[in-house]
Amino acid sequence: MISKSNTVESSDNTTEIRAKLLKWYRQYARDLPWRRTRDPYAIWLSEIMLQQTQVQTVVAYYERFLKRLPTVEKLARARLDTVLKLWEGLGYYSRARNLHKAAQRIVEEYQGVFPDTVDELMRLPGIGRYTAGAIASIAFGLQAPILDGNVTRILCRVFRLHGDTLSRDVQQQLWTLAAQLVPRRSPDEFNQAMMELGATRCARQSPQCAHCPLQSLCQARLHQEQDLLPQRRPRKSVPHKIVAIGIIFHQGKILIDKRKPEGLLGGLWEFPGGKPEAGESLKAALKREVKEELDINIKVGRHLTTVHHAYTHFTVELHAYRCRYLSGTPQCLACTDFKWISPQQLKRYAFPGANKKIFPAIPRG
Repeated sequence: MISKSNTVESSDNTTEIRAKLLKWYRQYARDLPWRRTRDPYAIWLSEIMLQQTQVQTVVAYYERFLKRLPTVEKLARARLDTVLKLWEGLGYYSRARNLHKAAQRIVEEYQGVFPDTVDELMRLPGIGRYTAGAIASIAFGLQAPILDGNVTRILCRVFRLHGDTLSRDVQQQLWTLAAQLVPRRSPDEFNQAMMELGATRCARQSPQCAHCPLQSLCQARLHQEQDLLPQRRPRKSVPHKIVAIGIIFHQGKILIDKRKPEGLLGGLWEFPGGKPEAGESLKAALKREVKEELDINIKVGRHLTTVHHAYTHFTVELHAYRCRYLSGTPQCLACTDFKWISPQQLKRYAFPGANKKIFPAIPRG
């Protein structure tokens, strides 16, 4: 738990933290494209993309997305397939689906004008307290706190906060600290400085304490606990899934279908297939799954490739087979759409990362 002596009740301490952090940020902040704008749409897009994704990965996606869909109105009018294709490779596709839904709501309910309060922002799909605070402070200059992994790490170390950071009590303490620290003047710079410090100096492992502007104020460093805080929950074992995949040919074209909109990979296109049941061979599982998914019969041919892919919460092993369509009229029994396309058209559709690894092994005729 946190002791009284480590709270930010002292205005002198608060003032010193703010001053040191802002001075450091103005000197060392990275030049990132979303830091050159106050457009709430662009800032919102960057914050959603940056969730669970490294900055160096996001930059190219951010610039490409804004070039294609530069306003909230254009995003709202875009097809979901277009949005998912622009998002392809970033992962956590519910972010893209919620982005699309939120844009439509902003256009329908706010006439395209971005809501400018934390409460209103949190009513939009995919926007929680952290993202609302980031948009409110950076785009609108409001004194709104933020709390993500980077900020949590800084607060736990500077104020020597012990305990499970996901517990209700510790979360409340963290939000209180964040709210007390954010200033009325330059809340945008302060919040971005906190994120920047966590990303570049106060790292999860091997923090660069000697180059941190808050080193003299950090209670964890004083007690040599910077590598112990924040305290972490034990990691759970990651499930491993084995899946049989069918590259189903008919008259030179391949059958693909679209996943239902919910779930980790919802709304993406994929090759039909599924997991084998106990004692079932991969080829038998593939025939059964395709029948259950699309109500067609296939002949499973030669094995094309096996690919391995790691998602955040599980790993997957895909065994892809060349298949031939035999009979039946495709129906969406466990999907939302299907298409027969040429192998050359695959790049037009948004696929999960694991499915994309199969592309090089697919015969072109």
